[in-house]
Amino acid sequence: MCSSSPSRLSSAISLFGVVRRAAVLAAAAVAACGAPPDRGSPPLVVEGGTLIDGTGADPVQNAAVVVRDGRIASVGKAGDVEAPAGARRVDASGGWIIPGLVDAHVHYSQTGWFDGRPDAADVRERFPYPEVVAELQANPDRYFRAYLCSGVTSTFDVGGYPWTRDLEERGAKDPEAPRVEAAGALLSTVDFWLNLPAQRQFVFMDSAATVREAVRSHAALGSSAIKVWYIVPGSWTSADSARFSRRVHAAGAAADSAGLPFLVHATGLWEAKDAVRAGAEVLVHSVFGAPVDSTFLRLARERGVIYTPTLTVTEGYRNAYRGRSAEQMPYPDRCVDDRTRRLFGTSVPGDALPGWARDGGEPPPNRQLEQGLANLRTVHEAGVTVATGTDAGNPGTAHGASIVREMELMARAGMSPTEVLVASTGNGARAMGRGGDLGTIQPGREADLVVLSENPLEDIRHVDSVRTVVKGGEVVYRHDGASGGDGG
Repeated sequence: MCSSSPSRLSSAISLFGVVRRAAVLAAAAVAACGAPPDRGSPPLVVEGGTLIDGTGADPVQNAAVVVRDGRIASVGKAGDVEAPAGARRVDASGGWIIPGLVDAHVHYSQTGWFDGRPDAADVRERFPYPEVVAELQANPDRYFRAYLCSGVTSTFDVGGYPWTRDLEERGAKDPEAPRVEAAGALLSTVDFWLNLPAQRQFVFMDSAATVREAVRSHAALGSSAIKVWYIVPGSWTSADSARFSRRVHAAGAAADSAGLPFLVHATGLWEAKDAVRAGAEVLVHSVFGAPVDSTFLRLARERGVIYTPTLTVTEGYRNAYRGRSAEQMPYPDRCVDDRTRRLFGTSVPGDALPGWARDGGEPPPNRQLEQGLANLRTVHEAGVTVATGTDAGNPGTAHGASIVREMELMARAGMSPTEVLVASTGNGARAMGRGGDLGTIQPGREADLVVLSENPLEDIRHVDSVRTVVKGGEVVYRHDGASGGDGG
């Protein structure tokens, strides 16, 4: 039976004649039915390596993957798979073939340093914020290259300025860009100031009517999801909590009516449970504030929630405040783009730093990371689906490269290398609403593949040994820095 989603498609069409969103969903439905479009590219064969297909199945040695029209046509042992005459070839001998990695939590509206988050350290005198955002909008290519260099072929922008939605079409058509799904502006329980006069990336949930109108607007404009920034200030009374809880539930109901996935940032245990009750399909962060309890685990399992830990971002701010260079970050610096590399280590005015950083001291213990690791271990052991996301764009968390550290920390929490790879491929695709056509190396799926030089099942950090990246059946990156070409 065809695995398309007619209810979501019809919902998108019925809301204000959503032509763009309907076209995207229609293409996904066609893909899910196994009828890929004719892209006019010669067939491609990736052969000779050990295949790890992203489903959790046992590896296949001396494998071959045949690609036609940008999609996987057949997979198996090299001797059992017929290579089309005249096919382009990628020699993966001695390597490991994995699906393209998926970073299910990024922000193209942020730079990876404080110029994109002046609320964390005000550097606007030197880096005027409107100019920073204009540059981000005009030149996302540096981050595209960083993702592909890191083996990341798909990204989920879970909140940012309206122009991030335009990156979806770029990612779908341009082989030199990763795939993108974008949620657009966040609905926020606090009236956050980090916006521009002409465009907003945070919409204050000041009433249920505002919430419903915002969801309608997102659907009409083609957002891939609805994201709520569920912040609970310490000054809130019980009446405040109840009032905003109702608005979060209204957002969940409106997202469901619009046929859009509902994502929630909820790092406290109370709001995480409330978010799941409100219909959250993806929790885009760990619960960092307290140990998860049996009620949370039951709710998450029963409702099929996807849990995205974002562990490395807890280190990022601390490293950025310390003025660490790209070479000093806890992830490989090979794929960090040049502009971010220059920003890392740039001095920050003393009055913009936390006290420990102002005094040149060591940061306090990273309690968030400790709690996040413990909760990930509990959540994973309880059978809740886990997907990999970095929160890239926040200070100290570079686009692309930081996925290596995230995967390393997930392994530290007790996940096996195979489980981390599934979280970073198939489960990541599910989190971004593309589980039907991305994330695994199976016939009919988009041909997004990475050839590694070293075995990631021995050490998950070997995901940094990227030799070749294929996106949509095209070779888009090689370790020597060259792009494109026919492989070999």
